[in-house]
Amino acid sequence: MSKATPATRVLDRAGVAYALHLYVYDPSAGRIGLAAAASLGVDPALVLKTLMTLVDGKPHCVVLPSDREVSMKRLAQAAGGKTAQMMAPQEAERVTGYKVGGVSPLGQRRRVPTMVEACALERPTVFVNGGQRGLQLGIAPADLVAVLGAQVASFS
Repeated sequence: MSKATPATRVLDRAGVAYALHLYVYDPSAGRIGLAAAASLGVDPALVLKTLMTLVDGKPHCVVLPSDREVSMKRLAQAAGGKTAQMMAPQEAERVTGYKVGGVSPLGQRRRVPTMVEACALERPTVFVNGGQRGLQLGIAPADLVAVLGAQVASFS
């Protein structure tokens, strides 16, 4: 497994500190973020999942703790839209350039508006997908938000 991905290159160029964490990826896991947390031996609230959504038909990336669910109504409101829905997996792969299970909010093929769940900023360090299945990056949530130029909102 390569440890250099578009996600790590974005952080390297920005001079942001992060730590690489490899784990055993389970393709049969129903909830990948929870499986990653279990494999890493950390609280699921620390492992942030990256979901690709559509708000009023336009792509949006949302990042939230793996033990939470997105409220589509709250997401649409936070994004200034009327409706929100999950993006189809094949479309998410096309937009991001990553395979499902390895989608990172960093270094996506196409930059889209990104939102980070506010509760994630309550932690000193969180884990976010590093752009490959089985690779998580430990990072300060404020650094993640800054590099992404993300909006912080409550949508779970």
